[in-house]
Amino acid sequence: MQKTTTFLMFVGNQCGKAAEAIQFYTSLFTDSEVKHIECFKSGEPGGREGDIKHALFTLAGQEYMISENPMDHKFSFTPAMSIYVNCDSDAEIDALFQQLSEGGAALMPLGDYGFSKKFGWLTDKYGVSWQLNFNV
Repeated sequence: MQKTTTFLMFVGNQCGKAAEAIQFYTSLFTDSEVKHIECFKSGEPGGREGDIKHALFTLAGQEYMISENPMDHKFSFTPAMSIYVNCDSDAEIDALFQQLSEGGAALMPLGDYGFSKKFGWLTDKYGVSWQLNFNV
């Protein structure tokens, strides 16, 4: 059976921060691990030495891939595509929102928006967008 995996490309000002992001994300969720990180070697085409060529990690059992690219791309992360997390408790959503939004920006602060009793949307310090939901 086919499987989908979210792929994050760190470009522009975020290039060089992917390893830090992976460590940060995997520290926040249970059942998370770094499975593989391969970095560019000196003189290797497509990237700078030490940047991540390909990484695979899991958050709460879900696989994600990351790469970094120093080229002058005309794109970066956008809130139109976000990681959606259903939280199991009030304490969990509060902690995740606080930790993920530190250095980032709250797009929708935690609150009751009608479709959910407690929901928040943010971008983290790496520019990745997250939607956090807790249906009490």
